Amino acid sequence: MTVREKLQGLGTYPTREPVILALLCALAVGAFLAVGGLSRAYHAQQQALADRWFTRGTVDLKDAHFDRAVADFRAALRYSRDSYDYQLNLAQALIGLKRTDEAYAYLINLWEREPENGLVNLELAHIAAQKDQTEQALRYYHNAIYAIWPGDQEVQRRKTRLELIEFLLDINAKPQAQSELIALAASLGDDPSLHQRVGDLFLHAQDYEHALAEYRLALKSDHHDSAALAGAGLAAFGLGRYSLAQRYLQVAVVANPEDERSADLLKTTELVLRMDPYQRQISADQRNRIVIEAFAAAGERLKSCAATITSSGAASLETLEQSLADNWAKMKPKINERDLRRDPDLAERAMDLVFEIERESKIACGAPTGTDLALLLISKLHEGN
Repeated sequence: MTVREKLQGLGTYPTREPVILALLCALAVGAFLAVGGLSRAYHAQQQALADRWFTRGTVDLKDAHFDRAVADFRAALRYSRDSYDYQLNLAQALIGLKRTDEAYAYLINLWEREPENGLVNLELAHIAAQKDQTEQALRYYHNAIYAIWPGDQEVQRRKTRLELIEFLLDINAKPQAQSELIALAASLGDDPSLHQRVGDLFLHAQDYEHALAEYRLALKSDHHDSAALAGAGLAAFGLGRYSLAQRYLQVAVVANPEDERSADLLKTTELVLRMDPYQRQISADQRNRIVIEAFAAAGERLKSCAATITSSGAASLETLEQSLADNWAKMKPKINERDLRRDPDLAERAMDLVFEIERESKIACGAPTGTDLALLLISKLHEGN
């Protein structure tokens, strides 16, 4: 090749270089797009498989097929290892299988990622409650109440507080349960079923005043709701407001004749109202007749209790019962209408002995029934008077 030809070839090189570079760039971009497309297709396929296993898992979890749900969620996690929802559902399935240690490992990791997640805190509360870790359970329950929830947050928080209250009642922490119930009652709205449920919980917590208030709110919507009527009657009974209890229980028994508990409570309520000699509306003669009947009932209670104590061989209790029996026998000749009319203070002394017999007999021989129960309730009603 001549020098001239070489020089001509060098002259065309600068014009070919941009074309070559452009071609190389186009090839590189094409390759990049192809790899990106393949990667997206791969990840889309992986996500589709993960979603398919997760959908199966949620169905199995809902149907309480926990073993299958665990396998489903583990399969889903093979395709999407960091999924928060997959790990949370797996933890719930493990809890269903009572594999709480494994579930806890997942949940505490999720809690560290999102400590404000309501469902995670609630599941941690369940695990702590199962392990009798009361303080931890209470902390997680309170976290869940004030946490972030999907959907209707108020409904979820209310459900969580109800769970907390039931947990507190199960461990007999009644004062704490009462505090939580008072907080809950302030935000119930007009739903009668919620007021009735909270009334039931107040009854369990032995807060009869608040229970009665909740039942009354429930009855505003349905005056003939037998369950709310029965609850109101029981709450009024617990408060010693026997006339009010009688009114509620009478309607409750009419509304639901199969309610044996309300029927039995109504009988006791009516006995209390009939056997109370301190009622304002009764005459002196009626009061004296009540005293005579009550005195006789206390004597019968002493006899039956003494027989029980003798058979058990409890010497100290037998001595106490004998002392009461002696006092009862000394007073008995005077307990008649004539002597009671002559000595108004005699009725007071007789009822003091009746109440003492009923209280001591309960300690020695167990809870009374019938007239004896009514007399014991009357003694509590007039304690300190």
